[in-house]
Amino acid sequence: MALDVSGKCMCGAVSYSASVAEPELGACHCSMCRRWSGGVYLGVAIKPDAIRFEGNDNIQVFKSSPWAERAFCKTCGSNLYYRVTAPGEHHGIYHIGAGTMDDQKGLTLSQQLFIDQKPSGYSFAETTTDLTQAQVEALFGGAAET
Repeated sequence: MALDVSGKCMCGAVSYSASVAEPELGACHCSMCRRWSGGVYLGVAIKPDAIRFEGNDNIQVFKSSPWAERAFCKTCGSNLYYRVTAPGEHHGIYHIGAGTMDDQKGLTLSQQLFIDQKPSGYSFAETTTDLTQAQVEALFGGAAET
């Protein structure tokens, strides 16, 4: 069941509307996501043809690894998305930061990535599918930069 979502950066210069095919949150514990988000990164996967951005001139993109890029608002610095650039079945998929969404109702935490890098200071109560660094690397066909 698809879920329609909308959201924006902190200052409102960039906004989006999207249809989420699978309303599931993923948590990433890799060091890049922790640095980028200030903690665990919670995101929702969205297909490229299912999202529309407004304020594109305010989106700054940073190539953060050989297989992905991250984007933020040029005005306020809010993190907007992580997008897979590597070839394969995940190419072009956006992972929109859950914190940018206007409403997170209907989303369920279902997966944790880089579970072997999760700091010991927090944990989630939900039962999730947990992938290690090696499993994530296999999924994207190469060494993941963490």
